Amino acid sequence: MMKRTLLINARVVLPTEARDGVAVLIEDGRIAALDPDGAGKTEIIDLAGRILIPGMIDLHCDALEKEIEPRPNVHFPLDFACAQADKRNALAGVTTVFHALSFANHELGVRNNAFAAEIARAVHTWRPHALIDNRVHVRYEVTDDTAPAVLSELIEKGDAHLMSFMDHSPGQGQFRDVEAYRDYLARTYRTDEDALDGILARKLEAAQGAMARMRSLAEKAQHHGVSIASHDDDSPDKVATVRALGAVISEFPINLETARAARENGLATLFGAPNILRGKSQSGNMRALDAVSNGVADCLCGDYSPAALLPSIMRLPSLTDISLCQAVAMVTVNPACAAGLSDRGEIAIGKRADLVAVKMLGSLPQAERVWVNGTSIVSAYFDHV
Repeated sequence: MMKRTLLINARVVLPTEARDGVAVLIEDGRIAALDPDGAGKTEIIDLAGRILIPGMIDLHCDALEKEIEPRPNVHFPLDFACAQADKRNALAGVTTVFHALSFANHELGVRNNAFAAEIARAVHTWRPHALIDNRVHVRYEVTDDTAPAVLSELIEKGDAHLMSFMDHSPGQGQFRDVEAYRDYLARTYRTDEDALDGILARKLEAAQGAMARMRSLAEKAQHHGVSIASHDDDSPDKVATVRALGAVISEFPINLETARAARENGLATLFGAPNILRGKSQSGNMRALDAVSNGVADCLCGDYSPAALLPSIMRLPSLTDISLCQAVAMVTVNPACAAGLSDRGEIAIGKRADLVAVKMLGSLPQAERVWVNGTSIVSAYFDHV
């Protein structure tokens, strides 16, 4: 018998408005009706004034890397790490996550190409057991001439669902000079001076053929329906270059001029939700809040903290002039459209029943109940608070 669930007495965030008391009927994993006349034999769940939003979609979350390697050279089994990341995302109200895995062979640990590919395959293997929809975002460091063969295989076998181009060469994007990049490697990987010199030399040498490699990978991604993003765009010229390659997402554009150019070229812009909570960028670039205030932010991502998504969007209406619907869209329908996922991201008839009931604990929002494809995966109660 087809399972039917009716959610009542919530403030429902619809595509264009937030309305109180809208009843949402879930049937066979989809949203079957809003305010149905009759629900027949149906489980009724009273949400008692909670805020009901679509399940959140995180296009860029590299927290899985830390689940695998919580300390340098300390590695957990991949199935264990995938299970932990899956549960953390579910509890945060994330129902679709793109695990961002870096392919940068000159770096250490989980960003080694062979290890990163193993992680991508582990995510794919874990998907049938997962609470939420786990996908893979492969991040290609364009100065690495050894990664394209590995990435091509992942794309061809369906183990990659989003691909981004990133260039962490000194003077590009996030790292404005050599010292900034050296400092990053030294802090992150505790790399000694001789190793740093070797890494920098290899990056500069491999950069010569970067555009040809990017063009080849972009063609393969488009052939297999994999969306393309560009990381840390730093100029309108860079935006034009990646747009010509087929990019549809600009991740973390570092200044207002570049973010505007990205949107003018039809790219969805993406910024980090932790940046909203902290009030600043970890690398000293444009604040996400400034991007939202200037109308150049389309999407927010969890980046290194998926738990930051929900409090960030709930806080935005009080910090900017955007509505709750517009804030919620930044983590639901906007990223869904950017990634080509037309079946989710809205509380609308026919869409997947990926839903989050939000409980406010003072000013702190928490995901009290979460449904994925109509199935309840989180049910946490805060009535004692």
